[in-house]
Amino acid sequence: MDKQNYKNHARMVPGFHYVLAPLALLTTLSAVVYWVLSMFEEGSLFSSSLILLVALITTIGLFFTRMFATTVQDRAVRAEENLRYYTLTGNLLDDQLTIKQIVALRFASDEEFPDLCRKTVEENLTPKEIKKSIKTWKADHNRV
Repeated sequence: MDKQNYKNHARMVPGFHYVLAPLALLTTLSAVVYWVLSMFEEGSLFSSSLILLVALITTIGLFFTRMFATTVQDRAVRAEENLRYYTLTGNLLDDQLTIKQIVALRFASDEEFPDLCRKTVEENLTPKEIKKSIKTWKADHNRV
């Protein structure tokens, strides 16, 4: 794998991002069209409503599953970075840091991590600003 940096750190899972999610949205859209068309035909409203319901349940479930997984990853990253900061400084991370900032800070090397945490709190840096200010990138190949 190439050395990770700001330009290539985002991870896409082709099966999810390019196949499953678009197919779920397309299926839901098709089910809506079929449901609307079936309102003008006699006798098929029940089946089209059922198909629409299943498509909605599947699509919403898919996106909630993704959201739940990233939330768990965020909690793990927060715990890991809190431990790393404690190991490096003897203190816990500042409570003013948001989870998005902490997730961005995880890419900073140990040498620059404490100072970048302080700077992030003082200047309220965005995750994008944090990542762009990292000089020595610490790769994270596990987050999806």
